[in-house]
Amino acid sequence: MKRIVLAVAAGVALAAVAVPALFIWGPWAPEDRFASCRNGGPRPGLSELGGPFTLTDQTGTALTETDVIAGPTLIYFGYTFCPDVCPFDNARNADAVDLLEGRGYEVRPVFISVDPARDTPEALAAFASMMHPRMLALTGTPEQVRTASRAYRTFYRIRDPEDPYYLIDHSTFTYLAFPETGVVEAFERDVTPEDMAARVACFVDRVRSLD
Repeated sequence: MKRIVLAVAAGVALAAVAVPALFIWGPWAPEDRFASCRNGGPRPGLSELGGPFTLTDQTGTALTETDVIAGPTLIYFGYTFCPDVCPFDNARNADAVDLLEGRGYEVRPVFISVDPARDTPEALAAFASMMHPRMLALTGTPEQVRTASRAYRTFYRIRDPEDPYYLIDHSTFTYLAFPETGVVEAFERDVTPEDMAARVACFVDRVRSLD
């Protein structure tokens, strides 16, 4: 959990409010193939999330959704100037990735910025290096970011665009996606690294069994 302390210490002195994602769940699937991996009931509509996008990573390389989701992937939408929510959530995701790695599972942590005006590749590189050595951080033009956000039905809104230190209200779900199945789970903020790791491992095993 040391990343949480480091992340908060490195954050700018701003306040942030994260709001729930504006999901429009689709019809209930006739069978939830991943029911044994969930805490609670099925998540209808998850299979409808995701879609084509092109974004730029922290090295300046353009990547598509196929490049990004090349294996088990945890995806989070946020912004590097976020003072508390994003650092905590991504530190939690990084801790879960480390726990999984210790058990033989390689999962990629991905951070997609909803603040293209300030989150340059250089800013994303600094944020990602603080969180996890394998974190992939992505940005793009405002339209590219909107396209990715719409694909995952996330919400974000700049409170005061005229303020150079503006805050952004945004969704705080972490999505688990696979190239074979697309999105299979949306983790909420109260999930611990240990619980996330256990559930992700279950999903990975289940996806492998479907091959």
